[in-house]
Amino acid sequence: MNKTIKTLAWVAVTVFASSTLIACGDKLQTAETPSKDAAPYSGTGVASFTAPGWKAGDKTAWEQQLKARMQNSQNEYSKVN
Repeated sequence: MNKTIKTLAWVAVTVFASSTLIACGDKLQTAETPSKDAAPYSGTGVASFTAPGWKAGDKTAWEQQLKARMQNSQNEYSKVN
């Protein structure tokens, strides 16, 4: 009886130690292909994502759209009456 308790205790310790070591392992994560960032004003290539009157690749129109959006919809001071 005493021997079976010791055996079960060793099995429990071994299972606990091995599961702890397995849980701490981490696989190396690398990117397959590096992504190159494009300029934000170059567009997405999908017409439904563009604002009316803006052409993809037009930096000045992009900046004007950002300024208009900031003043018209994202400026909390202009919303307060």
